Amino acid sequence: MGRPLAAPGLLLLLAGTAGLCRAFFSLPLRVSHPAAPGGSPPAPVVLRPGSGSRQQDPLGGADGLALASDPAGTLNFLAMVENLQGDSGRGYYLEMLIGTPPQALNILVDTGSSNFAVAGVPDPDVTSYFNTKLSSTYKSQGIDVTVKYSQGSWTGVLGTDVITIPKGIYGSYTINIATILESENFFLPGVKWHGILGLAYDALAKVLGGIEPSLYKGDIWYTPIKEEWYYQVEILKLEVGGQNLELDCREYNADKAIVDSGTTLLRLPQKVFSAVVQAIAHTSLIQEFSSGFWTGSQLACWDKTERPWSLFPKLSIYLRDENSSRSFRISILPQLYIQPILGIGENLQCYRFGISSSTNALVIGATVMEGFYVIFDRAQRRVGFAVSPCAEVDGSPVSEIEGPFTTADVASNCVSSVSFHEPVLWIASYALMSLCGIILLVLIILLLIPPRCQHRYTDSDVVNDESSLVRHRWK
Repeated sequence: MGRPLAAPGLLLLLAGTAGLCRAFFSLPLRVSHPAAPGGSPPAPVVLRPGSGSRQQDPLGGADGLALASDPAGTLNFLAMVENLQGDSGRGYYLEMLIGTPPQALNILVDTGSSNFAVAGVPDPDVTSYFNTKLSSTYKSQGIDVTVKYSQGSWTGVLGTDVITIPKGIYGSYTINIATILESENFFLPGVKWHGILGLAYDALAKVLGGIEPSLYKGDIWYTPIKEEWYYQVEILKLEVGGQNLELDCREYNADKAIVDSGTTLLRLPQKVFSAVVQAIAHTSLIQEFSSGFWTGSQLACWDKTERPWSLFPKLSIYLRDENSSRSFRISILPQLYIQPILGIGENLQCYRFGISSSTNALVIGATVMEGFYVIFDRAQRRVGFAVSPCAEVDGSPVSEIEGPFTTADVASNCVSSVSFHEPVLWIASYALMSLCGIILLVLIILLLIPPRCQHRYTDSDVVNDESSLVRHRWK
């Protein structure tokens, strides 16, 4: 992912949910201005190919922020709520109409990536795809794009077309679209979406957003965005059942801690994950659990009349407050991380562990976000959390926010001062690999040349078909 640019004046909102409620979004979308009736659509900005990101020039002056419930604005926020569907297991998506005549597709909303892409050919795991040949307004840019995620990847071709969103956003817009021609572990069995809308920082956006008071209760607590690529925040500590894990706070931020609606589970760096599992197993009343449950390879099943959540502890994550000397904690009850997945017969309900290990980040995914109303405030570089009134199971709240707490017991900075973005690491890795390859090639050539030939050639030297240089060449 390339170096992102800041999006001035952008406020993106997301409320996670549980029970019968849906998650709520106010979406940023990098677009050109609405097309005039009968006129040609304006040109969109250019997507940089091959880097898994969009590098874009900001639009002119910001349009300003409207209240989410303002019917006179460019966005009807509550109408968009009705357009958002899905669940934490397979992702939340909204319906978009793409092309002329319009083709309806469900698009996954993802705050952890930066590209807008849709299936462009039939795929066994998708029910619909965008057929560019049927759209009179589609224009191919002829640029190949390859994007890799922490799980899955796709390759496609960049183009432009007109899109509309049936509920929530007024008007039609011309936008960059990558049509996916090949993919690996991207579209999965059972998903009901056909493309992805990346909302991370590289996607500079038209100003769409606001705060809807009916969608949260209590106060909104804000934590600063540490760096504008992913929505990177600073985690200070974790508690299991009220007990501090007592890890160095840098362990929680290795190599980054992000808030990502496109990640299903709460993902933890391996050392943190092991400590959490050990603490949950020690605190819970079922210490005989198979290790396969913790690693995600096995489900745990109980009689449907039982409520296994009472056997597990509360999990709390401490985030640094905007006042750096203070912190606040967001807590989820086991109803959010011990997740019902499968019913067996009439008597058994099986559950999965909603936390997994990660090799490169702590990711606050849907497992946690379903308990909260989450605000991605780009204008003030902060992420806000408030309790969602939808976060209830059997009438009882399953999430909490408490604070403030002092940060005197943690380091003044828990994020490494040396921060390398993935593209920089890739470039450095490729450079080192190339250098090692050249050195290895030179060594092999030196080994293949007999000692009598290892001398400095002069003008009188003749290299011909009988020379050792030719006799020992690679074939």
